[in-house]
Amino acid sequence: LQQRLQLQGPRQEAAEYYRDHRVPQRLEEALNALFPLRPADLYGELANYFSKFSKAPVMCKLVGRKVLDGVGQPTLEVEIYCTVKNYEKRICSAVMSSHSQILENALPETTEADEKERNNSVNTAVEWVNESLNAMLRGLKPTDQCEVDKMLGEYFTKKVEEKKEIEKQEEAEAEVTPALTSSTPSATALPDKKKAAKPGKKVAVAERTIPPAEPVESVLCGSLAIGGTSLAVAKAGATITHIPLYLHIALLKHDQESPKEMTLPLPMVTVLNCEKNSPAKLKLVKEVMLIPPVQLSLKQGIERVLDIQKEIMRLLEPPCKAQPAPQLADNKKDKAHNTGKKAPPRTLRRISHLGCLITGCDNLEQPLLLMQTACNNIGLQLGTDMYLAINCAAHELMDYVKGKYEILTGTFNNPDEMVDMYVELITKFPFIIALIDPLRKEDRQQWSNICCALGSKCYLIAEDAATSISKLKIDQNMNIPTCSGVILKYINQTKVSDLIELTGLLDGQRHITILGSPDGESSDDSLVDLAVGLGARFIKLGGLSRGERVTKYNRLLAIEEELAKNRTLREANLEFIAFAEESQPEEQLSEALPSPEKDSVPPYPSQSALQVQSLPAPLPENSTLT
Repeated sequence: LQQRLQLQGPRQEAAEYYRDHRVPQRLEEALNALFPLRPADLYGELANYFSKFSKAPVMCKLVGRKVLDGVGQPTLEVEIYCTVKNYEKRICSAVMSSHSQILENALPETTEADEKERNNSVNTAVEWVNESLNAMLRGLKPTDQCEVDKMLGEYFTKKVEEKKEIEKQEEAEAEVTPALTSSTPSATALPDKKKAAKPGKKVAVAERTIPPAEPVESVLCGSLAIGGTSLAVAKAGATITHIPLYLHIALLKHDQESPKEMTLPLPMVTVLNCEKNSPAKLKLVKEVMLIPPVQLSLKQGIERVLDIQKEIMRLLEPPCKAQPAPQLADNKKDKAHNTGKKAPPRTLRRISHLGCLITGCDNLEQPLLLMQTACNNIGLQLGTDMYLAINCAAHELMDYVKGKYEILTGTFNNPDEMVDMYVELITKFPFIIALIDPLRKEDRQQWSNICCALGSKCYLIAEDAATSISKLKIDQNMNIPTCSGVILKYINQTKVSDLIELTGLLDGQRHITILGSPDGESSDDSLVDLAVGLGARFIKLGGLSRGERVTKYNRLLAIEEELAKNRTLREANLEFIAFAEESQPEEQLSEALPSPEKDSVPPYPSQSALQVQSLPAPLPENSTLT
């Protein structure tokens, strides 16, 4: 009797505990529901049934790790672990792409300093993830993206303030030193002395007509941790809810309202990379890209690009390759002479880090005629069956001594002459529908002029010209010139919420959004899901070579197949890349544009000369736009 009384207490507690959690009732419901089905895996079905009543997973651990990107540079990987049904489980990981603002023609000392700074930044980011962010985000749901990004933004702001305090202390200590204090006036007087000593005409003209280059936006050491963690949390949220990442992003952008249809971005496929450091004369063109027409599926468009690329490689083959080899080996002199002929074509066949062919050209028309010839040879017509886009990267061409752009070796144009040159180029080659960075961001008047002249004929895209947009919340000034749209890159402290808010602002201003792949790309294909979920009009991934590039194209093809299978793939409008016949004055443009509320899917603008400066609301804190 005493033993029964001793057991009665725990049994009663257990019965009350299970009744409070409705276990008997739900077990009875499960057994009744499964018996008619008689599933082959009874316990598996019971596990599935009861999993609906389990607690939502929460993050229990973040792991930061230093890894290498596609070009061998160090970058950050963030892993997310969650508590799922009382057990710690690895959910996903995200790898950030490295991005450098160092130009191709930078000095070796500058490149070495950049590599050292990048290495320190990655080490700091790993430390942030494993220590501060790991403790800060523990216990949060990975589906609470807004809350996570808010905390990440506050943490980043705190780190920025700490850096400013350190810099103030260093400046105060420097002012105490008499030697440094005495050197300050002479340093400030140098510009005046230069003007007095060198009243040369060229220098004076350059100072009056060429705005000075804006300082490079500083990147906080360790900022990769913010972007990497935000992206990893977004991927974890999609994994936990058992939906693709692109759909998870679309739900976040549209307040959890599932879109009925989704449109894929058109790919800008880089085919040629014209090295600016090559012995060839052409400096203006950095990338030549192909854009398939909207009438084709993505798969058909990629196949057509591959056909054109194969024909380009055939055209670049050396003519002496078909000669018999034995005749060339009879004479050492002939053999050496023949080897010298073969060397340049082998250089042309090199593959760039962008995943495309590297070539050198002597004039601006040469790469365009090469593309046109390749298309004609396989029965395609540029402007109908395929379109071109050119990345000019004009900020890399400015000679600040002359105050002009060096478009060819020894050939210089001032900003106004650049506008005239682009007008002539588009008139002669109307199949070019996009120019990326045709001018520096500082040449705002010329940006306005080129948009008025070419806004109805092609898109004028800002890539490097938009790097200062992260300062918008501080100075309330959109610090980029007039343009058709911008290229966004997910780098540094950019958060997923930043991209969502920023693309909403761009959509409201009728700008086209392009998601671009950084130079130091990784094998992480999340960028494609971001582009699809955010509704980007174009995606710039580089060429169809190198694994870190191709994996993103494969992901884009997989999304197209999945959307087509689910019947949620919306075909792009046939006027997707069409332009108006006439250009509107810039002052009348904002009044002529329809209200975003009337049409949830804005068409391409009939006039590309849009003022980004007129965005009504500030960007999220410390967002990065390039």
